[in-house]
Amino acid sequence: MTRLLQAWDELVEQSSLLRLIDLHLRGAGQVMFQNNPLTGLLFLLGIFWGAIASGNPAIAVGAVVGLVVATVTAILLQSDEVSLRQGLFGFNGVLVGVAVPTFLVMNPATWFLLVVGAAVSTVAMLAVSQVTKLWGVPALTFPFVLTTWFLMLAAYSFGHLPVRGLGPPALPVPAAAAVSHLEPSAVFLLTAWIKGIAQVFLLNNLVTGVIFIAALLVSSIWAAAFAVAGSIVSVVVALMLGASAADIDAGLYSFSPVLTAIALGSVFFKPSWRVALFALLATVFTVIAQGALDAAVAPAGIPTFTAAFIFITWLFLLPKVNLEPHRHEPLKDGILTGK
Repeated sequence: MTRLLQAWDELVEQSSLLRLIDLHLRGAGQVMFQNNPLTGLLFLLGIFWGAIASGNPAIAVGAVVGLVVATVTAILLQSDEVSLRQGLFGFNGVLVGVAVPTFLVMNPATWFLLVVGAAVSTVAMLAVSQVTKLWGVPALTFPFVLTTWFLMLAAYSFGHLPVRGLGPPALPVPAAAAVSHLEPSAVFLLTAWIKGIAQVFLLNNLVTGVIFIAALLVSSIWAAAFAVAGSIVSVVVALMLGASAADIDAGLYSFSPVLTAIALGSVFFKPSWRVALFALLATVFTVIAQGALDAAVAPAGIPTFTAAFIFITWLFLLPKVNLEPHRHEPLKDGILTGK
């Protein structure tokens, strides 16, 4: 695999077109912190599979449009070349491109909204990074969340932005006590933790989850291991706390914990038993934060997206604990510039 990537890198250096394709593929891979074009390609394949299987191919088209628009915006703004080449201006755009067709009915107005949102996600990345660099932490997916919250809320004010899967806005109510007595089967547990990985891209599809695991494996065994572990832990914790069985089965309590586990377990710290315990604590708390944020945004009728991952990962990075950092290049303008 290493030789294949080396050969690809050599070809990329000889062609402007391939260089452009490469940075887009790396942008898709960076959704789960992987600076790897093959990972990005497999992520896009998983998105296409999940989108078509759900009967909503606009999700796949939106992912590509969002990726291209966000990346081209970064190029036009003459953003940092190192970050650009590693795809760090594309991943927020991919997520915007997936989110809009998931929650809104696509028509000319919503496609316009998607394009504007993807472009703004790059501006938001630059803006948020200016703040987070003061803390010594990366922006993560906060530019996506911030931008897409505005897009989703706007749908309630504009008649040409029909809602598909939002809301309705409602005050949170206590979960039914009966869900805590669920006795999950092995099939339930297996599908829930695999779908939890697929839901990083807002897709409720078992095959997509398997493709995403394979995509992580070709880049980093540690990343794949922590993604799987994070999803399993999230399912167990959500069941123990009595979360909705339907939401657990759909992976809705797992996508943020998956990202937290990857980030703290294999990206920002060098894997070790101490790091694994630290990531475990953060992963467990991310499930709790997911439930808290779901209740908090219910009156607004919008999803939390990856907000739980962002806030908890920041919380666990800011103390600058005495754990061995992973070998990355230093943060540049609040953006992680290594693999």
